[in-house]
Amino acid sequence: MDALLTQLRAAAEPTRLRLLALCARGAWCVSDLVAILGQSQPRLSRHLKLLVEAGLLVRTPEGANAWFQLAPDADIARLALARLPEDDPLLAADRRAAARLAAERARVASESFRRHGADWDEVRALGLPAEAIDAALLEALPACAGRLLDIGCGTGGLLERVAGRIAEGVGVDASRDMLALARTRLAERGLSHIAVRQADMYRLPIADSTFDAVTLQMVLHYAEDPAVALAEAARVLRPGGVLVIVDLAPHQRADLLGAYAHRWPGFDDAGIAGWLGASGCVPANSLTIAGALPVRLWVAERKTHPAAVLTA
Repeated sequence: MDALLTQLRAAAEPTRLRLLALCARGAWCVSDLVAILGQSQPRLSRHLKLLVEAGLLVRTPEGANAWFQLAPDADIARLALARLPEDDPLLAADRRAAARLAAERARVASESFRRHGADWDEVRALGLPAEAIDAALLEALPACAGRLLDIGCGTGGLLERVAGRIAEGVGVDASRDMLALARTRLAERGLSHIAVRQADMYRLPIADSTFDAVTLQMVLHYAEDPAVALAEAARVLRPGGVLVIVDLAPHQRADLLGAYAHRWPGFDDAGIAGWLGASGCVPANSLTIAGALPVRLWVAERKTHPAAVLTA
């Protein structure tokens, strides 16, 4: 009863209701919310602190900023928001301001991508069969995947495609620019059950056995130490959970190591199986997706508690 009363008291204030309505539609940092609501940072910070302490919002630190989003289990907040009229002038003004800010954020991120030569999609750039890869990956995931983690989520494309079959999704990536675009993509599509955050794939800020499924799509060939990356992926996967890896099979394109900063010229089944076994996962199946370069998809299941994460 105490927890319920705390949540009800936290939500029962006009500004905090506006904050909940915004954070139910996507992730925002304090400076964003200051711009949208037109209130001072100290005032909004106090409101946000109360909502986080009540368990209605989740706070995700990222560099000098922190991002706020509706908590997955904030059912009281969702019930309250469902009773708010869509045509309320104040809430409608907040939504318009949020849309303008999200569009500007995406534009700035896109310009940064172009300046740094990162405004491209690797699958497209390498001439790989994107639709076939997507279809194979979706087929490999359970029909109802529960909680899913996408490591190296980029701009959130995979998370968007699996949104309808997961209860909760989290994407992690090292690039703030990519995450800015991912947040815009997810907010525009109303995918409030998916969040993204900046993280190192070698040291995920996630508790053991948290997710039902973990994906790494075209990520492993950038890893300095794939064994460590897979050990971390297995660590956050619950026993019986599914790990899906999509990456290049062994190839002779030495130019990719320089032109695209690949660390590995593809992976064979034996290498992947060895790393999976060391991390406590059992390979289930694999397949090749034909294209300009051979792409392999590996599916594994976590059977045992992973060995301690190797140090880089």
